[in-house]
Amino acid sequence: MSSTSQGIPGLPDLTHPTQLIELGSQLITASLLLVFLVIALGVAIALVSFAFRHNQSQQTIFIGDWAIRYSQILQGLQHLILVLILLVVGFFLSSTLSNRYHHWEQAKVTQVAQSVAGDKLEQIAPQVRYLTQEPYSYTTQVNGKIIKVNDTQQVNRFLSLAGSQIQVNLEQTTDVQGRSAVYRVDYTADYKVVNRLKDINNFFFEAPPPNGYSLLSNYKVERDGLRPAGGDGVPPSVADRTRLEPVNPGNYSFAFRLEPGQETNLRVTYQAQGGPRWVYNSAGQLLSNFRLTTIANFAGADFASGVVPKETKVDGRSTQYTWIFDDNVSVKNPFGVFTNTNPIQKTGIIPRLLLLAPALFLWWILLLYLSVPMSLKNVAIASSIYFACLLTLTYLSRFMDAQLAWTMISLVLLTLTWGLGATRSASLAAIICTIAGGVLPVLGLLVPYSGLTLSIAGLMSAIWLAVRHWYNWYIWRPEDMKK
Repeated sequence: MSSTSQGIPGLPDLTHPTQLIELGSQLITASLLLVFLVIALGVAIALVSFAFRHNQSQQTIFIGDWAIRYSQILQGLQHLILVLILLVVGFFLSSTLSNRYHHWEQAKVTQVAQSVAGDKLEQIAPQVRYLTQEPYSYTTQVNGKIIKVNDTQQVNRFLSLAGSQIQVNLEQTTDVQGRSAVYRVDYTADYKVVNRLKDINNFFFEAPPPNGYSLLSNYKVERDGLRPAGGDGVPPSVADRTRLEPVNPGNYSFAFRLEPGQETNLRVTYQAQGGPRWVYNSAGQLLSNFRLTTIANFAGADFASGVVPKETKVDGRSTQYTWIFDDNVSVKNPFGVFTNTNPIQKTGIIPRLLLLAPALFLWWILLLYLSVPMSLKNVAIASSIYFACLLTLTYLSRFMDAQLAWTMISLVLLTLTWGLGATRSASLAAIICTIAGGVLPVLGLLVPYSGLTLSIAGLMSAIWLAVRHWYNWYIWRPEDMKK
């Protein structure tokens, strides 16, 4: 498996045991360091108290002052430790989800690419070959003398097709493994051959089957009756057709005789399975009086290689494409029909959002600290709700539009956030903080205009804090504290 399909390189993933063990060792080291710092501060206060043991009044003042400060530091440290723990845990959770979502997106892209760029049925245009004698000369040595010898040799030459009338019916089924589609092709082609040569009447009609087939059945080549060149063009009846046999078993070269000035039709029919594309390759020939009609009896069909058909007709789930070339048209690329897939858009948005989730959480929690009284219990519950909403968004976005999913999740988040305040004014402040610091930033990373949305969210947060602290729009009282 490639590194791109495994996840984003360099990000921690808690589903990997080695990274989980490494994370645990780092957390233990950080916890021990914090414990040592708290103990060291307590020991320092004890040593200072011991130094003032002979002066009781000065010792009482110093110890009382430092005891109050130490208690305040410990209370603030509790909130700081809790926020840091939530931030670190949220980061590792978000990075793990980002890796998993990136892996899911890459697997989906790979699956779609395999279904579009998989095997294909490619029909090569047939050729009419004949043998002719052409003079050539060479030099040789006879009795020590160099002489020039004139001789003849047989060479292959090809006769252009005077017309091609092709009709292809395509059915689509899912293969056994369910990874892609299989085409069932019913192919019928009438090729018009006109002998405009004067002294050649033996030809070989070389009509190979399509490349890439998994099953080929009922392959046959039939010849219509003879008629003068430039006739009325009405094909003979079915009874006049003669089936041609290959020159050698296993190849697709059919010999036929056609006198100068005469014309005939050669019909090729077969049923084949393969796919999930069918294309016609002119093999560098000039196409004259050419008409190809493909009828795709399934949804999602589209024309391939960018060669736009002359006519397109849609009838329910069936789509008919017709290519018409009247006189001496060269088509470089193979053209035909393939099964179109809906483009995979907006990839990488959710992984980016998850990587920025800890920063968005810190933005939101700081707004709450500066707006409403927050206890340790409220911080823990609010943080759990926030990351639970992001987790829900991660999995809902696989089945529905991410913006719609976040809109529904935001209603739940705002409803639960109302409970942070003990009074209506405190609850309203919590709602404003959640909209400015929780809902809009996430939405800004989901919509195309991310910069504009994030700017509006930042401006709304700054205006709220200014109104809250400078103009006393809302001043919480001790009874507003949510116990």
